[in-house]
Amino acid sequence: MDVNKILKSNKPLALESKTIIHLMLVHQSISEKTTEALKPFDVSIQQFNVLRILKGQNGKAANLSTLNERMVSKMSNTTRLVDKLILKDFVKRTVCEENRRKIEIFITKKGKEELLKMSNTMLAMEKELLKDVNTEDLITLNKLLDKLNTDK
Repeated sequence: MDVNKILKSNKPLALESKTIIHLMLVHQSISEKTTEALKPFDVSIQQFNVLRILKGQNGKAANLSTLNERMVSKMSNTTRLVDKLILKDFVKRTVCEENRRKIEIFITKKGKEELLKMSNTMLAMEKELLKDVNTEDLITLNKLLDKLNTDK
């Protein structure tokens, strides 16, 4: 990916600026491909993330706070995401019997089945995206990205 060519700029960019712009362009491309892969399932990237978190609970209830903490995108309106997944019968929401103020959220059987299909589609998309990158490169890339992690 030639950043200057994409930006239609003849002016050389500072290496730091070029790197950040490059990361942003890659992020945008990955987001677009992910959205496209999930389109047949009529779920957003954030809804997919909620389903994965709930499946990872292994049958234990989650609450909105748990989902918020574990979301990849912290900007999501988790209540709205759960509401949309309930309408699709992918998740259910119940009131805790011990504490009536506590809401418990579970993935449904249909949600698990659809998540499996989505996960297979996502895996194929990831393999296609990374087909030209070897394992050693991926390890190096992850180490470099760890250095950039702003949430340290």
